[in-house]
Amino acid sequence: MAPKAKEKAKPAAAAPAVAIEDLFASLNRHIERSEFDQAVKISDQVLSIAPGDEDAIRCKVVALIKNDSVDKALLAIEACSNKSSIDFVFFKAYCLYRQNKLDEALETLKGQEKNSAMMLLESQILFRLGLMDASVDIYQNLQKSKIESLEINFVASLVSAGRASDVQGAMESLRVKSTSSFELAYNTACSLIERNKYKDAEQLLLSSRRIGQESLMEENLANDDIEIELAPIAVQLAYVQQILGNTQEAFESYTDVIKRNLADESSLAVATNNLIALKGPKDVADGLRKLDKLIEKGEGPQTFQLARGLDVKLSRKQREAIFVNRLLLLIHSNKMDQARELAFALPSMFPDSVMPVLLQAAVHVRENKANKAEEILGQFADKFPDKSKVFLLARAQVAASAGHPQIAAESLLKIPDIQHKPATVATIVSLKERAGDIDGADAVFDAAIQWWSNAMTEDNKLDVIMEEAASFKLRHGRKDEAARLYEELVKSRGSIGALVGLIQTTAHTNIEKAETYEKQLKPLPGLKAVDVKSLEKTSGAKHIESGSTASITEAFEAKSKEKAKKKRKRKPKYPKGFDPANPGPPPDPERWLPKRERSSYRPKRKDKRAAQIRGSQGAVVKEAATSVNSKSNQTTNSKGPSQNASAEQSKPSSKSRKKSKN
Repeated sequence: MAPKAKEKAKPAAAAPAVAIEDLFASLNRHIERSEFDQAVKISDQVLSIAPGDEDAIRCKVVALIKNDSVDKALLAIEACSNKSSIDFVFFKAYCLYRQNKLDEALETLKGQEKNSAMMLLESQILFRLGLMDASVDIYQNLQKSKIESLEINFVASLVSAGRASDVQGAMESLRVKSTSSFELAYNTACSLIERNKYKDAEQLLLSSRRIGQESLMEENLANDDIEIELAPIAVQLAYVQQILGNTQEAFESYTDVIKRNLADESSLAVATNNLIALKGPKDVADGLRKLDKLIEKGEGPQTFQLARGLDVKLSRKQREAIFVNRLLLLIHSNKMDQARELAFALPSMFPDSVMPVLLQAAVHVRENKANKAEEILGQFADKFPDKSKVFLLARAQVAASAGHPQIAAESLLKIPDIQHKPATVATIVSLKERAGDIDGADAVFDAAIQWWSNAMTEDNKLDVIMEEAASFKLRHGRKDEAARLYEELVKSRGSIGALVGLIQTTAHTNIEKAETYEKQLKPLPGLKAVDVKSLEKTSGAKHIESGSTASITEAFEAKSKEKAKKKRKRKPKYPKGFDPANPGPPPDPERWLPKRERSSYRPKRKDKRAAQIRGSQGAVVKEAATSVNSKSNQTTNSKGPSQNASAEQSKPSSKSRKKSKN
């Protein structure tokens, strides 16, 4: 019988199709629960059914961004931009902003219709690029729009733009108080710090921490999460304490933040940097070890960069402080190769700052290359005239320390703001004198006198400059010019010091004129006419007391006698419990003498048995006996009576040697 044919397998029943409405309901539920991974999967299911669904595409992109999958979100935008008519410009610009591709993000927003969201994103990009003024302008245009937490970002932009004084007016225009939120209180405290109002900033930071704790506890956040959120406030509060001189409290706060490790990476980096700055050069190795964790070698034109994305999270000022502190520690630890490498990389990293140039010069000075440091500072002073003052002052300092007074003087003369001030004039003249340029020093005085003569200021220093110039000219043999200056001072100011200087100066050139001015001096009280001829024959002038001085002396003596009579004798104070009627036995009169000098002192007897040698038989005893004999021989040579003792000590050792032979 032929076998039966096998029945064909029945196809499996197809899964029932899920309604797209149910998928959107599930998608909405996952988004509300912040389950963004599931939201992306549901969005893909919707797109598999309806490939061009705009809502599903938008939900997928937003879910990827919320899930910090910015790269995937950007890929999804690029994939859908050709197939869909959805405008993804805002999302694309935001993804580029999150990737720190700020120039591309700003370029993406150009030419687009500006709504409040676009303007807010643009202001954030400009803020990150360091274009603070442009960012502030956009925030000012957004004041009328009802954007949540606009005032927080607005105040932060004002502080970063160096317009901390405008913060109070901005909050008044927005009709908000600084304590309306802990973020706004923190930003307002930062504005007070910029204005050097540290006490007010400290109080506002304490309020910010209290408000933050209350508001975050209402949101049912864990204690660790609350500490992470409030870590910037703790670090800023420690900084204020450091500025106010409470270094111990600041040290403990920084250390606590670092040890607990309950802070965001930017706050930890700032706390670490500030703690190193607070310690100074005390623990260089530990400071370098901590900063090395924050800095890593970069790729491409940027040789160094901050680790863990801190370049994006920290401001330019904060990044510069970290690199500067590392370079200073390298110089202190004498690691000049690493210091040189970092010093030459910093100017390209912070082109608008003067600190990298100064540190380059410091490295050259440390390597005993003062000429190179002077050259670099001079080049940058010529290249950046608006910042030349700092470079020229540093150049003058380096040149003066290196023994180049002429270069130091020339550097100071190139600073018009200070070259006529008395301290600067004195410094330049001293440098010129050291360099042997007396004519140049004289010209400095003449220029300063001319400047102060034309100056219309309340605090005019013409008298000081003229008097010092006259003294300088007299010291260097320019008596006519010195006399002219002194005479001008006498005529214009009537200065006694100038009159004395004029008399001393003209006494060398014109005695009659000196005698004429000498008559203007007031006679000294208590002195009569002095006979010059008799004075030359004696060793000195005699002082004759007048009647008035004698009477004053007598009156003073009478008063002193009256005061002496008025003094009353006070009772002596005795120790507690002491009865002066029964003082007890007198103290030992020898109590202050050393013990060996007192009559009751008896020296201790020496133990004669200490020199005897006892021990087991053998070579050790033999060596001991030998050493004793040698010592006894030495003492025998110096002292005679010790011979018997040494002989007695050697007898037992000879017996032990005999026994050891048996």
